[in-house]
Amino acid sequence: MAIRKKSNKNPPVLSHEFIVQNHADIVSCMAMIFLLGLMFEITAKAAVIFVTLQYNVTIPATEEQSAETISLYHYGIKDLATIFFYMLVAIIIHAIIQEYVLDENYISDPTSLWRDYPHTLIPFQMKFFYILQLAYWFHAFPELYFQKTKKEDIFRQIVYIGLYLFHIAGAYLLNLTHLGLVLLVLHYFVEFLFHISRLFYFSDEKYQKGFSLWAVLFVLGRLLTLILSVLTFGFGLARAEDQQLNFSTGNFNILAVRISVLASICMTQAFMMWKFINFQLRRWREHSSSQPQSVKKKFVSAKGKNSRKERENGINGTVTSNGADSPRSRKDKSS
Repeated sequence: MAIRKKSNKNPPVLSHEFIVQNHADIVSCMAMIFLLGLMFEITAKAAVIFVTLQYNVTIPATEEQSAETISLYHYGIKDLATIFFYMLVAIIIHAIIQEYVLDENYISDPTSLWRDYPHTLIPFQMKFFYILQLAYWFHAFPELYFQKTKKEDIFRQIVYIGLYLFHIAGAYLLNLTHLGLVLLVLHYFVEFLFHISRLFYFSDEKYQKGFSLWAVLFVLGRLLTLILSVLTFGFGLARAEDQQLNFSTGNFNILAVRISVLASICMTQAFMMWKFINFQLRRWREHSSSQPQSVKKKFVSAKGKNSRKERENGINGTVTSNGADSPRSRKDKSS
């Protein structure tokens, strides 16, 4: 990846320059077609070829090798469809990082997060991004009714949706769009890895490496979010010359707003870490409690094997399986 120079020209539709400038939108629409295909029964069988891994072989459990079934894979022509879909996903991720991180110089120059505040004038892509985000999370409220969400899950879902709307709308209305964009891309990248890990887990329940990587990046993401927020509100905006509330110019850089926004971000990150730690502890307890049962199960199966051997060969192997060498057999033959 490299930092590109932006062009303000409007190239002709379907020209080479038009495709280069809008390739992320074009590829996103193509990927969305496959994802929408999963929602309908008629197209789900075809769409699943592009999204999930194909040619899985389930090896049944055997007493000698394993007590659980094993899912393995081999290759075939359908792998080309899966490769094509995840090639589109890679192009989209590359374009997001290129457009919203590298080209905006947020990594090489973090001061752009607060420099020239208030950011009242933003490019079309950024405004469209925020509009889509707000529209998506607002649509989640009626979906609770349409999807017939259970009553015990409604409050949890409302809190989840409300946190997204509160922070996205806050960044949009307080003209903190640069900081909000970076934090959202960082958060969505970690969430994307989590959902990809779930996808692999559903195809093979023994696949846990993705969740381990997600756990590490989740903690790093929370830490980086706090660092960028403290830098922006504690150092950048706190040292700005204009620190007067002005609704006409969109300037909200006053001490009360900075403390409130920074406190809300810190509380949200602390809440997410608390939920994450509880989840990991519960998972660790379940794993610890399942281990003695599996050991006991293996001990019982091993004991069952010895019992069958003893029934066939006698105690300490004094009698063979067919009994041909027993003293009684020799006696019968000699008589």
